[in-house]
Amino acid sequence: MLQIGKLVAQRLALGLLTLFVISLIIFLCVEMLPGNFSEAILGQAATPETVAAFNRELGLDLPPHERYFTWLFNMLQGDFGRSLANKRELSELLGFRLQNTFFLAGMSAVIAIPLAVTLGVLAALYRDSFYDKAVNVVTLSSISFPEFFVAYILIIVLAQNLGWFPAISNINDELGFWEKVYRTALPAMTLTLVCVAHMMRMTRAAIINLLASPYIEMARLKGLKPGRIILKHALPNALAPIINVVVLNMAYLVVGVVLVEVVFVYPGLGQLFVDSVRSRDIPVVQACSLIFAMTYVLLNLLADVLSIMSNPRLMHPW
Repeated sequence: MLQIGKLVAQRLALGLLTLFVISLIIFLCVEMLPGNFSEAILGQAATPETVAAFNRELGLDLPPHERYFTWLFNMLQGDFGRSLANKRELSELLGFRLQNTFFLAGMSAVIAIPLAVTLGVLAALYRDSFYDKAVNVVTLSSISFPEFFVAYILIIVLAQNLGWFPAISNINDELGFWEKVYRTALPAMTLTLVCVAHMMRMTRAAIINLLASPYIEMARLKGLKPGRIILKHALPNALAPIINVVVLNMAYLVVGVVLVEVVFVYPGLGQLFVDSVRSRDIPVVQACSLIFAMTYVLLNLLADVLSIMSNPRLMHPW
């Protein structure tokens, strides 16, 4: 446990440093966005005096370094500020959107993780068979297409032609759980098709790599069935790389949903992020970007810790 505690402390310190650098990059990128927020809100017919007064009211007339440290200090206190477009508190605005994004990511993970591990185990069990080759072709094909292309194909086939699912995933708090699942089915399928190949191929490669080990050869000499050898002897020892790739793909499911949410008009954090960039809503853009970065850093930390805990040899390297 001491090793785990030391590892977590090191990763947290590195994560905080990474988040500080990312926050600086986010602020600089937002500063370089074309256009002027005040003119976008007030219109091009606004006089310079009106624009100056509006900038002064919002604090946009301060030097960039002052605005950056003020924003960072407020974020550390949990104050995300207000949306410049509609004056709503960002904690209220982000709460509903973040909940929807986590719902979509969780639904995709529930489908993708068991499917990928099962396909990977079967591909290792029937290595070089027709099944193995077919699964590799299908998964590599799905990952080779961009998310929006897969999304539009699913919309055309499953929504427009067959009419099984709605093409627009519009959900709200008034809907029941299963109604939300039904309306979120297409974006969840899209994310599943895109990320399942990584997990499946890592599972297959990790198990096949262990099949050449002496203890696996001993199990074969004892007359154990191939399925039992893989499930009882190879899979537990292959958990470290599998867990690592699974958690990293979960990070993708949260952070990489922007395109999918835009295609399906899903009311999540990605859709809010794109809308805020269009309207030059600086606090919302900064908050969404930082939330995405924090999610990725924390899930990377979780991947490292779970990988080491699943392999006792890594916990005691000496």
